[in-house]
Amino acid sequence: MSRRVQVPGESTLAELHEVVQVAMGWTDSHLHEFEVNGARYGQPDPDWDIGEVTDEATATLSQLAGQRDRWGYVYDFGDGWTHTLTVEKILAPEPGARYPRCVSGRRACPPEDVGGPWGYDGFLEAMGDPAHPEHDACTEWAGGPFDPARFDLDEVNQALQPLAWRPLAATSAVSASPVRGARRR
Repeated sequence: MSRRVQVPGESTLAELHEVVQVAMGWTDSHLHEFEVNGARYGQPDPDWDIGEVTDEATATLSQLAGQRDRWGYVYDFGDGWTHTLTVEKILAPEPGARYPRCVSGRRACPPEDVGGPWGYDGFLEAMGDPAHPEHDACTEWAGGPFDPARFDLDEVNQALQPLAWRPLAATSAVSASPVRGARRR
């Protein structure tokens, strides 16, 4: 699965996190962290020392992003969803356009709390076989049938609208894909 989004250069990593969550269809129910040029960014928590983490709300894409940069993004440390974010291009914003916006994508996002890549494989196996002993339980847990090939660009962009605003500076075209075996208006 993948998403290609355009995000304003003034966006912070905290705002990029929101964009990734919406574009992937997740609910921001777990911890996350970015790894950018060897530095870790996230939400520092003095009660949970996991090493030095820079506050993601203090770093903007325009400060950090270079064309073709590749960053790490981990969501849900327990499930271990590890993504590679790639800065494909740095573009001038289109006049009157609102960002962020999704320009393409592929496949459905795994459901929240499915158990990471290994749990998702088992979930897909059960959902794809009505005779599987866990098919009914997985269907009920998922709230109905699940189509792993489904992606609706218009639906993603509609979901991004509450985050959308007109940028002042260059826009980064960022693609997000899993590594697998203060909003502005």
